[in-house]
Amino acid sequence: MLVTTALESPNPSHDAKAKRRSVVKGLIKTIRPHQWVKNVFVMAPMVFHKDLVSVTSTGDPVLNLRVTGQAVMGTAVFCLLAGAVYTMNDLVDVEADRVHPVKRSRPIASGAVPEGIARTFAVALVAVALALAYFKINWMFTLVALLYFTENVAYSFKLKKVAFLDVGLIAFGFVLRVYAGGLATDTKVSWYMLACTALLALFLGFGKRRHELEGEHAGKQRAALEAYSKKSLTGALALTGLATAATYFAYTLDKDTETFFQSNKLWLTAPFTVFGIVRFLFLVSGRGGRGQKSESPTQEMLTDVPFVLNLVLWVVVVLAIVYRLRPG
Repeated sequence: MLVTTALESPNPSHDAKAKRRSVVKGLIKTIRPHQWVKNVFVMAPMVFHKDLVSVTSTGDPVLNLRVTGQAVMGTAVFCLLAGAVYTMNDLVDVEADRVHPVKRSRPIASGAVPEGIARTFAVALVAVALALAYFKINWMFTLVALLYFTENVAYSFKLKKVAFLDVGLIAFGFVLRVYAGGLATDTKVSWYMLACTALLALFLGFGKRRHELEGEHAGKQRAALEAYSKKSLTGALALTGLATAATYFAYTLDKDTETFFQSNKLWLTAPFTVFGIVRFLFLVSGRGGRGQKSESPTQEMLTDVPFVLNLVLWVVVVLAIVYRLRPG
């Protein structure tokens, strides 16, 4: 009897620690760190304003620690807010996620993270993010960050059910990231940068909807999908993809751009942009070699070797032109 009781009563302390570890891992998975790559848009104004590097009195280029620090801090604020938004989305979509072949394994949908803990965690993330924004950056940046969060709350609870408006709000979130990056680093943001950001975000957003439309139970996964069709999304992808490439190409050839960068070579980065757009279309359509196996095209992009290699090359060429190549 004593042996049976001992076997049926494992160490409660060990069980509690294991459960806490499981919840912590679940919370980390819920805030989706792999999706935070989107927040590098906060750093775009600093990079394209040539503030990443400063020149010493002896003429040597060094990393601009002050501006870079502000940009990194601003990015961290948006990462925390994004984590809170992802947690809220999972709480709102918990029932829909349970019928999704992949999303049903998410920590909240599967029950690995209790809903009460997830709510408290989301509130804490928002509080820390806004405190960091206000006390370490500036009040204008804080207002934009708050607008970003408010927009995402509206999106999560209501507006994501409205076709096309849902993607428009996603694009607006990217524009806010870029604008906030300018505020964090005291950098002027050009209308070209805002236009390219908005168009690229619309393109990626329509691509995500196209990807989701391929899955089973599409209507149950996302209400807005019922109002989309493959034909309408294909048209939207074509239009926004072409507009993104054309606007970026126009930016690289603009006389003000050439004057600011003291170089007429930025157009060399345009082919990388075109390749990235085309490759994304292949991944969305399932012709990239792996089919619709990921939750989103973002995950497919980050694990697609041609796409990542192209992105790295684009970054290298941009930095080389903006910070190193000079006439004469």
